Amino acid sequence: MTDKRSEKRDALRTKIIALAQKRIAAHGLSSLRARDLAAEAGCALGGLYNMFEDIDALVLEVNARTLADIDHVMTRAVQANPPAPQQLKALAHAYLSFAREHPLSWRALFEHHLPEGRDVPDWYSESLTHLMARIAQPLALLRPDYTPDVLAKRARTMFAAVHGVVSISLDNRFVGLAPDTLDSELERFVDVLLVGSTHH
Repeated sequence: MTDKRSEKRDALRTKIIALAQKRIAAHGLSSLRARDLAAEAGCALGGLYNMFEDIDALVLEVNARTLADIDHVMTRAVQANPPAPQQLKALAHAYLSFAREHPLSWRALFEHHLPEGRDVPDWYSESLTHLMARIAQPLALLRPDYTPDVLAKRARTMFAAVHGVVSISLDNRFVGLAPDTLDSELERFVDVLLVGSTHH
């Protein structure tokens, strides 16, 4: 009986996360309301809060799945194992493609902030670390002299730089790149980053 209850609870939890993921993808982070999700999942509001501490905890679950989706897209982009510089360009293009195809899910990663004083859970930090490792792998081929700590920092810097170009451009900021030039300019930008990364 206990196992069946546990399975039912796990199934409901998975369903709520999937519903939240679908709602964010369609309408953005601001559309997420616990009462609406509970009604859609067919459970009481209290039942939802028995599984998730609050909406922030649920958003972390959804965002972790988005990070996993980005990691999958980026992994697929380099599965042919081209030389390291081409890998980094392919990763940047894969990131841009995901942001274009799933704009609201992608934006939710950066729009969501935990309440002040509340730390990001370790399991979520590991999702970010795993994504950074995808960038660090080809970077390590270019700079075998980097210590693991330096490599991790450089991978984060490279991600932040590429994200900045993608974010400003897709949000149509006044300094952003036009859609028809974004792909080629992003590739040139990675070339610039590589010059800095490979300079001894």
